[in-house]
Amino acid sequence: MRIVLDGMGGDHAPKEIVKGAVQAAELTNHEIVIVGPVDTIKAELKKNKYKGEQITIQEANDVITMDDSPVKAIRRKTDSTLVVGLNMLKDGQGDMFVSAGNTGALIVGSRLILGRIRGIDRPTLASIYPDMTGGDPCLLVDAGASSESKANNLLEYGLMGSIYVEKVWNRPNPEVGLVNLGVEEGKGTSVTKDAYQKLKASHLNFIGNVEGRDVPKHACDVIVCDGFVGNVILKLTEGVSLSIFKLIKGKLMESLKSKVAGALIKPQLTALKNEFDYEEYGGAPVLGVNGPVIKMHGSSTATAVKNAIIKGLPYAEENVVDIIRSEMLKIQEFIEDDEE
Repeated sequence: MRIVLDGMGGDHAPKEIVKGAVQAAELTNHEIVIVGPVDTIKAELKKNKYKGEQITIQEANDVITMDDSPVKAIRRKTDSTLVVGLNMLKDGQGDMFVSAGNTGALIVGSRLILGRIRGIDRPTLASIYPDMTGGDPCLLVDAGASSESKANNLLEYGLMGSIYVEKVWNRPNPEVGLVNLGVEEGKGTSVTKDAYQKLKASHLNFIGNVEGRDVPKHACDVIVCDGFVGNVILKLTEGVSLSIFKLIKGKLMESLKSKVAGALIKPQLTALKNEFDYEEYGGAPVLGVNGPVIKMHGSSTATAVKNAIIKGLPYAEENVVDIIRSEMLKIQEFIEDDEE
């Protein structure tokens, strides 16, 4: 298997990207192809004292920045690391593509270059969401690919998220819940009400509506919502958790007694902080396109790169894309033609 890695995507490229690739190469026998300027990538590999043959380089000399317009960049920057990497996946020169680059460009590029899976209206970005009670994480979908979604899209998100959790996380028959402002069946907007009925009639293990206060408590395995709501949930959770840890740190530094107490519970606090660290979870899968694509956080360090590669491997190994493609046929009766 060949993992194609965007060598110039993200805030800390290429240094952390290459370093993470070297770390991942120590944990897997799969080939890793880093896409980027050859001399630049070679220099970074040399800094990491890498002399093996498992990591190779595919030349690409342009970069899609965070300020670029996604559609224009995909069409015009054909020699960018992101476009070259996606084309490698499309042409069978790679089995999975991993990038920390421009999220919008990655979503648009995946849709335009790889194409949507037949029956999928909108590809989506799924994100790992930690369980604040200490249990297994959930998968939140959509995490920001589409700010507005139709009922059919929410059904598709539930289907794709369920397949990913079952095949990649090895969690049979995962529970699917719909984010809403109440648990009652009749709650919500016309879209969420319609989505509720479609999810209920499908073969998914749908448990009903989920309120925002229950999302952090592992209300279900797959959290379904539109990208606007999903992104707000993620950013709010990140902000609250960082604020809480900052507050705790401040309180523990107020006196000698509290400092001693802080030293005693430091291992527990570190473990708790790691549960909210995106670097420990790796990347977020782009679901609904014809190829396994993983999006890493823009500020990913080597640890996040390593984890994105290693933890993302089942996405390709378990043929998740093919399973989504075949499962779409089972829900066609619940999907209305948007042109009607």
